[in-house]
Amino acid sequence: MKTFGEHIRQRREALLASDKQYSLRQVATRIGIEPAYLSKIERGVFAPPSEEVIVKLAILLNEDTDILLAMAGKLSSELQQIILERPQLFADLLRQLKNLPDHAILRVVREVKDGQW
Repeated sequence: MKTFGEHIRQRREALLASDKQYSLRQVATRIGIEPAYLSKIERGVFAPPSEEVIVKLAILLNEDTDILLAMAGKLSSELQQIILERPQLFADLLRQLKNLPDHAILRVVREVKDGQW
């Protein structure tokens, strides 16, 4: 599995192939960090950045914010708050879902979204 930095670099370079606005320098400037810092993140020299920077990167690179946060070993503050409101219930739920195949989890998600429980 790719690291956070490798994923960011590959995505940015793929976009750069068709749009010069995705150079390391321009991406760093657009998300409000130094180019050297972004370079070190991409190379794995530095740990993934803050949630705020990851969210900006996700938007700019057209990536899913929750996936990038997870790749960085982080959880959005929104999800943290949801879990903190009922920690035992969510811990139990996640433990129950842990070994289920993806299709079973998708079924649960669809049922919750549709309100069919």
